[in-house]
Amino acid sequence: MSAPDQLGQLRRLTPARVRLDAAARPLPLTSLLAFQEDHAAARDAIHAPLDADALVRALAPRPCLCVDSRATDRATYLRRPDLGRQLAEGADLPRLGCALAVVLCDGLSAPAVMAHAPGVLDALSARLPPLADQPVVLVRGGRVAIGDQIGAALGAQMVLVLIGERPGLSVADSLGAYLTLNPRPGLRDSARNCVSNIHLCGGLSHAAAADRLAWLVQEARRIGATGVALKDESVIRPALGTEGGVPSP
Repeated sequence: MSAPDQLGQLRRLTPARVRLDAAARPLPLTSLLAFQEDHAAARDAIHAPLDADALVRALAPRPCLCVDSRATDRATYLRRPDLGRQLAEGADLPRLGCALAVVLCDGLSAPAVMAHAPGVLDALSARLPPLADQPVVLVRGGRVAIGDQIGAALGAQMVLVLIGERPGLSVADSLGAYLTLNPRPGLRDSARNCVSNIHLCGGLSHAAAADRLAWLVQEARRIGATGVALKDESVIRPALGTEGGVPSP
């Protein structure tokens, strides 16, 4: 197989830019315009505000609780990651005592949360039915670790944070999911499991992401741990009491 054929085959496997011109000549106009468009989309995603009202409507009839982090605006959020990990003063959350709390954060791509969080939650609720009627916490200006404070306030055994990932030049609306057992402020990132690249441009579908997350939830309950102690073997080792890796109702 010739080199151009090999490159063409590789490009079909990924939306990433793979050796646009091996001879290092100027980019064709179409490639240059596509790059500029994707770069603009990535910048827009980082600065886009979360439309909490629209997200609440998309999640209906699921109840939602809306709170803010201590990052009071987008510029502060980008400059001060620490403030995005803390709830704003006066944020009031009920103590639910739930098995699994779900938190949605805009993160570095509010469009990712808007596009994928409702679909992932619907798919996950089909696999874990108690989630269907449980309130979801929406956080404006939130980062992953804010889920620890929220989970502790809710009295949750586990917390799942769905958050917009840093946009790239191929995908600007990729969603990440972080699962933590016994959430409390001060936990290290090594205490969580991450399922990333949830998007519709060659990434994980909503159903595939829900399969992995449901498996991780069940395994975390079984072994009493998340993070480095819990390896994602959802594809090669379905959990007990499941079919195809999905917990039975």
